[in-house]
Amino acid sequence: MTPSRSAARHARRRALALAAAAAVLALAGCSGASGVGPATTPPSPSATAAGCVADPARTIAAKPGAKTMSALPAETVAKLDAAAAKAFALGASPGAVVGVRTPEGTWTKAYGSADRAGTPMQVGMHTRIASLTKMYTATIVLQLAQEGKLKLDDTIAKYVDGIPNGDAITLTQLADMTSGVASYTMNDALLQKYFADPTAVYTPEEVIEAGAAVSPLFPPGKGFAYSNTNTVLLGTVIEKVTGEDVGRLMQTRIFDPLHLGNTSWPGTSAALPEPYARGYTLNGNTATPDAPTDSTDWNPSWSFTAGEIISDIDDLLTMGRALGTGQGLVDPATQTLRLTSFSEIGYGFGLSCSQGWVGHTGDLSGYNTSLFYDTATDTTVAVQTNSDIASGGCTTSPTLTDDPGDAICQTPAVRLLVALTGELGTAYVPPPRK
Repeated sequence: MTPSRSAARHARRRALALAAAAAVLALAGCSGASGVGPATTPPSPSATAAGCVADPARTIAAKPGAKTMSALPAETVAKLDAAAAKAFALGASPGAVVGVRTPEGTWTKAYGSADRAGTPMQVGMHTRIASLTKMYTATIVLQLAQEGKLKLDDTIAKYVDGIPNGDAITLTQLADMTSGVASYTMNDALLQKYFADPTAVYTPEEVIEAGAAVSPLFPPGKGFAYSNTNTVLLGTVIEKVTGEDVGRLMQTRIFDPLHLGNTSWPGTSAALPEPYARGYTLNGNTATPDAPTDSTDWNPSWSFTAGEIISDIDDLLTMGRALGTGQGLVDPATQTLRLTSFSEIGYGFGLSCSQGWVGHTGDLSGYNTSLFYDTATDTTVAVQTNSDIASGGCTTSPTLTDDPGDAICQTPAVRLLVALTGELGTAYVPPPRK
């Protein structure tokens, strides 16, 4: 049944409340209101660190397999391809690109189309990777702490004025989403302004102010609320500490050292590098369940260090392993801190964890991305889709009229992630939506 105009509008607005990012709770498959409230129990990193990453030292010391860059065995590829094709058919995305890298080899493949004209999706196409950006931003914060240029227990008030409880909120609490600072996507006035013109350019100061206006959600350290404002604040801290543009720092501290030649920081530009897939969404004022909006040219500046980065599948596979092992990014002591930072909810220092898989999922209107690294088997799985539309038995997320999904509500990149990891031995289990 097609929802009424007002109901559809309400559903789209609730969905956009988590747009520009994939909340750890949204990893269950759908964006919705459930991801913006505090957890009922304060996170306790020591309680779950050992259960999620069984052996941090072993993970950090893992050396790439000799066959990592060769083709995966045909039998393995056949199983992965079948699982991906089935999951893709149940997802509400025109196209997808998937990648798997193990010590035994690498496999990548594209499915579906890159646009409404039916241009085939291709391996190597660029997409916006949304909240995966949070992992890159948090990595630079860890690098600066490692270099003694800031302390993780510094309060945000040391760097930014006007944040409620700012004199008690630490940089760590911003990175692990326990600060109590609300996401600016919870500010209805900002949402209305954004919907009115999604091509407009926003400054970090504008979105921080919007988040602060609806804060605090709870005292620092006394709950969990996934918040884009937290990571935008971290980006502001990075620029103040270094005196450099954060986009340049992404390039010099992450993209260049890891040779991520197809990863970029768009800044205030809405352009994507060629080749790219066009993105489709039910967010906004004009989309309907019968006619999703082409949001390719919506300006990403409002997501800043919470969600701006653009990448392709090969670069994601490289970055996923680096984030899991720390290799090429931070020293072993700093990576140990990161791999033991996960709370009971499964979120840590700009990184989530489930069943030993560490990584992130991202939603930015029109695009959905998943990137996870298995700390037990040295395996990376990456998924890009050119739609952020959920499918299946969704109650809070808008779906297409001809929804292709099954009973499980999931966004397309998460559905593919679950399917692929299931074929690799230990299936990734999205956190429960509470």
